[in-house]
Amino acid sequence: MNKIIDKTQLSAEVFKIKVEAQLIAEECLPGQFIMLQVDENGERIPLTIADSDRKNGTINLIFQTVGKTTHLLSEINKGEYILNLVGPLGKPTHVEKVGTVLCVGGGIGVAPLYPIAKAMKVIGNKLVVIIGARNKSLIILEDEMKAIADELIICTDDGSYGQKSLVTHPLKELCERREKPDLVVAIGPPIMMKFCAETTRPYKVSTIVSLNTIMIDGTGMCGGCRVNVGGKARFVCVDGPEFDGHLVDFDNMMQRLGSYKKREEEDHHKCHMDLEYKKKMSDRK
Repeated sequence: MNKIIDKTQLSAEVFKIKVEAQLIAEECLPGQFIMLQVDENGERIPLTIADSDRKNGTINLIFQTVGKTTHLLSEINKGEYILNLVGPLGKPTHVEKVGTVLCVGGGIGVAPLYPIAKAMKVIGNKLVVIIGARNKSLIILEDEMKAIADELIICTDDGSYGQKSLVTHPLKELCERREKPDLVVAIGPPIMMKFCAETTRPYKVSTIVSLNTIMIDGTGMCGGCRVNVGGKARFVCVDGPEFDGHLVDFDNMMQRLGSYKKREEEDHHKCHMDLEYKKKMSDRK
């Protein structure tokens, strides 16, 4: 069991928890993830390690309440425990000094992007960061990114903060500069990563994406995270989670992700109904 040392609500449906996990903290590298199980009857879900503290033996996890497990996780409070935590899993990010690295994060994707961006900056790269979200309330880790980036660009779909645009707009502008990026790292919703890769393709800018597919065990045994990369089957949990964005078959990936969309929406609705009921019962006491 792993104790929650701290818990912060970043937005209406996004939470950050600091978890006691000494062995994972000592071994994890940027880009890696853990598999988490809330209780004995619960499913296992992957969450990327958003940060780690080797000295104190803790890792940070940032998640959005989408399905049943993430809603249950959001109800666990500081001082309480998570039943199972396994990791670090997946291949770490290949970090090297290439010149200018452009990191693009969409929504909750900013969380796994942060340790990668930090590592790229520490090794000596010029770091440009683009953060995108539907509106201002969904922007996360702005201060953390501002502290390490040479240039930070904020985009919102509705124009409530930063510039009103999708992340692909400033991405295209940066690729058109005389000194275009040497590497782009894009993490976010599949559709965002797909169009980031299509934006950089004409400029021949190497583009890495981190995929968050359906996973059951995280060790390559179940095959649930299978994706098509360059015409070959790859497993996100052991071959990734990072791949060349210009080779990923995003349409096939999104089709597979949609298999449980209806069930996820039902769980999301039910969890909110349960929370409202619990609040009403609490207010009556």
